[in-house]
Formats: sequence, C-alpha cells, structure tokens
Amino acid sequence: MKLLLVIAGAMVGAPLRYLADRAIQARHDSAFPWGTFTVNVVGSAILGFVAGATIAAEAPHWIQLLVGTGFCGALTTYSTFSYETLRLYEQNAKLPAVANLTASILAGLGAAYLGIAVSQSIWT
Repeated sequence: MKLLLVIAGAMVGAPLRYLADRAIQARHDSAFPWGTFTVNVVGSAILGFVAGATIAAEAPHWIQLLVGTGFCGALTTYSTFSYETLRLYEQNAKLPAVANLTASILAGLGAAYLGIAVSQSIWT
C-alpha cells in the first residue's frame, strides 16, 4: 500500500514537473533555468507545508507518502538542477551558474521554511 501511494503521487508530480518546466522556460528568453528553479521552489514549499502539518497536527502517514515522497519527489529535481548549473558554467555563463546555485539553495530553503511556518500557524 505504501508503495502505491508513492507511485500515485509521482504519477501526478512527474508530468506536472515536465509541463510546468516547459511552460515556464518557454516564457523566458534566457539561459537561466527558470522552469527547474520554479518547480524546485514550489516543491520545497509544498514539502515544508506537509512537514509542518505532520509536526503540528500529526498528519496521517499516508499524506507524507503521497504528497511528500511521491508528488514532491517527482516534482522537484536535484539532478536537473545540477546538470543545468554545470551546463551554464561550461558554456562560460559563470554568473548565471552561480546565481542558479545560490538562488536555488536559498529560495528552496526559504520556501520550505515558509511552508512549515504557514502549516504550523494553521494547526497550532
């Protein structure tokens, strides 16, 4: 049952990641990977929210599996983030590479923190 919950979440998260990435990147005429950046930040916020709900309200374990592991795991992508950052660096776009690295880490952590804070403010 646990595996099916993770699979169900991933079945939604993976195509959503692809579609969101393509739609966002198509609107920007730059080498900066806005699509990957956006899905990673949004996924971090959702995961933070689920984690906060788990801490504050003892959300059921199935929600963690479905949304946290399955959906957010498939929506976010560390491998693409790494690849795109290295690609920028190798193409002599060093400033965008460093900006992607710095902004992704800071925004991802900030989004997760915000998700936890919002979630805990609702349930406490």
